[in-house]
Amino acid sequence: MSYLNKITSPTLLLDRNICEANLIKMKSKADKLGLRLIPHFKTPQSITIGKWAQDLGLDEITVSSIKMAQYMSRMEWWNIHIAFPFNIRETEALNKLSTSVKISIQIVNTESISFLAKNLVNNVSFFIEIDAGYGRTGVRSDDLDSIDSILKIASENPLLNFKGFYIHPGHSYYTSVEDVYMETLIAMKSLKDLYIHRFPGLVIRCGDTPGSSIIHEFGAIDELGPGNFIFYDLMQVQIGSCNREDIAVALAVPIVDINRDTKKILVHGGGVHLSKDFLIESDGIKHYGEVVMLNDSGWILPTTRSFVEKVSQEHGTIHATDELLKQVNVGDLIGILPVHSCMTAGCMRGYLSTEGEWIDHAEGESFNT
Repeated sequence: MSYLNKITSPTLLLDRNICEANLIKMKSKADKLGLRLIPHFKTPQSITIGKWAQDLGLDEITVSSIKMAQYMSRMEWWNIHIAFPFNIRETEALNKLSTSVKISIQIVNTESISFLAKNLVNNVSFFIEIDAGYGRTGVRSDDLDSIDSILKIASENPLLNFKGFYIHPGHSYYTSVEDVYMETLIAMKSLKDLYIHRFPGLVIRCGDTPGSSIIHEFGAIDELGPGNFIFYDLMQVQIGSCNREDIAVALAVPIVDINRDTKKILVHGGGVHLSKDFLIESDGIKHYGEVVMLNDSGWILPTTRSFVEKVSQEHGTIHATDELLKQVNVGDLIGILPVHSCMTAGCMRGYLSTEGEWIDHAEGESFNT
């Protein structure tokens, strides 16, 4: 039976072949460059997909919360990094998880490391997160006083192990990836040169998909921690990180109405399914996703492009090309490539593979029909 026969409402489809190919390609690149790949699982948040990564020989992952670390540890990931400024209210949960899992965390201030120095009960490693230059979080690379203060406080508790510096050049999503990385590599080399003699095992980890996909010279960086690459999405296509053919997920949506005069298609698939992230095309068109045609083996890209031009909570309005209008009727299913796959996966909380298998997500592990 085709996987399509299992779908009655908006369903996030996952093509395992594309997903595994993305993992293999990134791991092969890291291996060739002599770097470790520690994929960030904030995008798929799935034990099943984690097993595919393990099968490729990956032995450490990144997550974005204690809760996600707890979930992924059920797949016997014994080495997990939590890439988010540590929340001291979760120290008890950290102490519990670190009894069985090798955990590393991120520190951005002296208050957090001071609290841990007094309350930690198991060995925990930490990275000092460095502000990549777009001001979201982290210590500035030239703020050596803050870095030294964090390290001094950590030295008071032998359970705290300094692992190195972590940087996420997230503004690579909005400007030249090459320019961002030129600044990042200079800053990371400076820090490594300053601290490698005190901490011979120090590593530099960098965690963004555009840079990991596009850049081929990483200087002082030792480890890559991208996440979105596992699925990719239209935003990454626009940046140049991948092609449309590399996108591993598509939202299957039922067509509920067609107005052939206005070339509008109404689908059950809105902001609660796709999220409300959007892109603006070079001609100024704003859209929330792009249509693909579903078949028994997955999906194909039409020769002309149709977009979701409007979303409300449950509704999605597609501005359709003549090609699309000729192929569809009310009641049919079509696919939508997401603008931001991390957000769409978070909205949907589960997957149906194109092989007909229901696949888990940390926020909806009972997902099934």
